[in-house]
Amino acid sequence: MLELLVRNGTVIDGTGEAGRRAHVGVKDGLVVDVGEPAEQAALTIDADGLIVAPGFVDLHTHYDAQLLWDPTASPSVGHGVTTVVGGNCGFALAPVRPDDRSYIARMLSRVEGMPLTSLEAGVDWQWVDFGQYLDRLEGRTAVNAGFLAGHSTIRRAVMGEDSVTEPATDDQIEAMTGLLEASLRSGALGFSTSRAKTHHDMDGHPVPSRAAEDEELVALASVVSRHEGTQLELILPGCLDGFSDEEVRLMTELSRAGNRPLNWNVLTVSSFAPDAWVGQLEASSRAAEEGASVLALMLPQGMRIRLSFLGGMVLDALPGWNEVFELAADERVRALSDPRVRARLERGAASPEAGLLGGLARWDRLVLLETFAPANRRYEGRTVGSVAQERGQAPFDALCDIVVADGLRTGLQPPMPPEGDAVWRARADVVRDRRTVVGGSDAGAHLDMMCGATYTTGMLAELVRHRQLLSWEEAIHQLTDVPARLYGLRRRGRVAEGWHADLVVFDPEAVGHGPERTLDDLPGGASRLSAEAIGVEHVFVNGVEVLRHGVATGALPGRTLHSGTDTETVTAGRAVDDQGS
Repeated sequence: MLELLVRNGTVIDGTGEAGRRAHVGVKDGLVVDVGEPAEQAALTIDADGLIVAPGFVDLHTHYDAQLLWDPTASPSVGHGVTTVVGGNCGFALAPVRPDDRSYIARMLSRVEGMPLTSLEAGVDWQWVDFGQYLDRLEGRTAVNAGFLAGHSTIRRAVMGEDSVTEPATDDQIEAMTGLLEASLRSGALGFSTSRAKTHHDMDGHPVPSRAAEDEELVALASVVSRHEGTQLELILPGCLDGFSDEEVRLMTELSRAGNRPLNWNVLTVSSFAPDAWVGQLEASSRAAEEGASVLALMLPQGMRIRLSFLGGMVLDALPGWNEVFELAADERVRALSDPRVRARLERGAASPEAGLLGGLARWDRLVLLETFAPANRRYEGRTVGSVAQERGQAPFDALCDIVVADGLRTGLQPPMPPEGDAVWRARADVVRDRRTVVGGSDAGAHLDMMCGATYTTGMLAELVRHRQLLSWEEAIHQLTDVPARLYGLRRRGRVAEGWHADLVVFDPEAVGHGPERTLDDLPGGASRLSAEAIGVEHVFVNGVEVLRHGVATGALPGRTLHSGTDTETVTAGRAVDDQGS
């Protein structure tokens, strides 16, 4: 008898081929028949009028900690995601010495916007090495999850406090490569690193990976070449500002050293700079000329940045602001109440050194998305300028007063120019570009800034149903088979006989997502932004239903993915060519 039979749906198998009406039969966690299964099933789902697709694959998440207290990886699973990859940007939870646990937690809190109270309450640290961390998750997740080994974590383990300021000696580089070797042998999916200017630890120092010289990066990338089914991932300043020749050279060298595709995060197409993506993707073309593969993870929608004085990401990059965000929350409230501190912050934000971020200093234009103090509720949806005028204050003073009253939780949004048809057409073109891979959600991170998990349902709603710039087949191919093939996921990313039964069943007439809202559901009583999916009826992982009509079933059939066992090698030369296959 079949374990599962999904009947009467339109099966879009992920390959890009035309959808067809068919039944899907599942046994032992695998798809065993696509067509007209003759056997009866323990569970039958009627998918008439619905699309049956492979589960979506999100290559850039930070669920490393959240999966320890939330095995469903919410809200991603609600948006059809069945496989996630963590350990990105150089940040992982292993390998870790007992003495470094506090530092790693505080670093993650600062750079990835994870509340420290939640990390302290929800991470039990029942591991030291990478394999032990993977074992901690085995059999305890609703989704499939794999993890990269993070440079900052490894560097801290080898160099301790010197990791944030000092170049590594030859012996230290050898020790780091040894830790990476051990992590990859234990199942790490590859190596990740960061040089992003916004990445600081809780003490205000650049994160450890930012102190590394090129020689160290190349040595670590070379280790990856010796392990089956592994990848390279990084983030550089140029990911936001445009790549320098030196950055293109570095990405090319790392891809060649590892003989692996290298992906960076995150490419966007926006009204702010509608043609910037053209230059960004030139990095891929130049790398290909040298036998390397450099690919951009891209978001198929606009970046809906939400600023907060609680987490401080982005704001802390303004000149002179970092020292305020190093303070504990109660001390930060006192600082923001001080007219002298306010004046200093305003000067820094308006200085030439602020660069592009100085645009945020037009405080009157910020929109108050969400407030929390009862007296501030009436300001929601209004601009700071209109509120300041009503209160008879300067805009920055009005903003600081509101933020202080809200205990720093106020949700703020910079003004967003209208997104015309040309921007959406460009997004569709970039989705199709073989130098890009759809992803980059950052799900599990920046919890007070955004909910990136909506990119899957948002893409289907906007680019397919509303604007008809992509077909269902194209969009599903990009959300499933393309990322799965890039990371060499064995028998995942397609609805095909003998492949793992990771499936999402959704209503093409309704699929989308609701607005972002604050949930107070994290360990330690902390909050996060989340957004519900619309029109996602069923999600199956390895043939077991984990979501039914938007509600988690409680089943935990997810697999902890190990390099080599669950992934095959994709070399630098194969990466771009395989995307269309």
